[in-house]
Amino acid sequence: MTSFSARRVRADVPQLTRVVNGRTITYLDTASSSLQPRAVIEAMSRYYELRHANVHRGVYQTANEATEAYEGSRASVAGFIHAPGGAQEVVFTKNTTESFNLIAKSWGAANLGPGDVVLLSEMEHHANIVPWFQLRETTGIEVRFIPVSDDYRLDLNHLDELLQGVRLLSITGMSNVLGTKNPLKELASAAHDVGALIAVDGAQSVAHGITNVTELDLDFLTFSAHKMLGPTGIGVLWAREAILDAMPPFLGGGGMIADVRTDGYTPARGVTRFEAGTPPIAEAVGLNAAVRYLEGLGMSDVVAHERDLTDDALTRLELTFDGRVRVIGPLDTVERGGVISLDVEGVHPHDVAQVLDQFGVCVRPGHHCAKPLMRRFGLAATARASFGPYSLKRDTDVLLEALEHTLKMFG
Repeated sequence: MTSFSARRVRADVPQLTRVVNGRTITYLDTASSSLQPRAVIEAMSRYYELRHANVHRGVYQTANEATEAYEGSRASVAGFIHAPGGAQEVVFTKNTTESFNLIAKSWGAANLGPGDVVLLSEMEHHANIVPWFQLRETTGIEVRFIPVSDDYRLDLNHLDELLQGVRLLSITGMSNVLGTKNPLKELASAAHDVGALIAVDGAQSVAHGITNVTELDLDFLTFSAHKMLGPTGIGVLWAREAILDAMPPFLGGGGMIADVRTDGYTPARGVTRFEAGTPPIAEAVGLNAAVRYLEGLGMSDVVAHERDLTDDALTRLELTFDGRVRVIGPLDTVERGGVISLDVEGVHPHDVAQVLDQFGVCVRPGHHCAKPLMRRFGLAATARASFGPYSLKRDTDVLLEALEHTLKMFG
């Protein structure tokens, strides 16, 4: 018997008591940013109240405590994703976007040149597209894309051909538009067979499943705290220790050096050489609390809960609206997460979101930073609902009620 209880999680999240337009909030925008439980909020508050200091510098007690808290978060993250090299493989960044920029501008600039290929997919977030286009402008690399099939999954029929000349396969673990989960272990094996590395965008997947970088045989993994019950302003780049050791620093300044002279500098050893300046210390404390909270829930239970919610929502959307509300993504929960993008007949997604707001329903309208994918399916935007561990089937009740009202308004 599982001890997981979504209602208990809801009781831990203060924002879910908020009343908007006379209705208790129905938060269905976790894919954009998850809500924080009190454990995260209180951990950050305690840091600011009792032990705020800069890290890796002072020798007084609170400075040592701040450093221990910051490095403790690094160790927790390493454990959460089963990093084989532990904390020395975890780099703190600002977010997933910065993590991909670090890969491209450090590893990519040092290792790629004309004729080398980076392989992406049509379902990537702009964070995993634009840095590679920028690198193409300066180094002459080629950027290719794995197509997405009509069933909203990767078309891998010509993967062998697409992998010719590839040095890096950079792919999302789960689409932030379609909810599609990609076969990472299969893709990692295919990449390694041709001598390429694999980087995974885990922004949508890490908080909604068990992530084991060793079992998946990954080389890079990126994700953000604010999508896993943590604070904004801190992200993670994990890479194998041997890869990180060979990468040059991304930013220069304090904290990332071993020595600075009038004739040059020597970067620090280890992950700190990628963390120039004062880091997001309180945010690291919050991330640590979020990791421990998720571990306490049990990630396998979170997966089962969100799969049940998604299956229920997909079934009811199909039965209720007779095709007038179209799901842009797989209609089954096989290798699928709780991200449901909707195309409402005759209604612009922004209008949908505004009407839903009258019911206290929070969804995200727009292209979701995935314009190539939108163009692939002839869309400008969708209205996206997404679940978290605090979501309930009653959230879907309110969503359906609000969508019915939307169709009547614009019908």
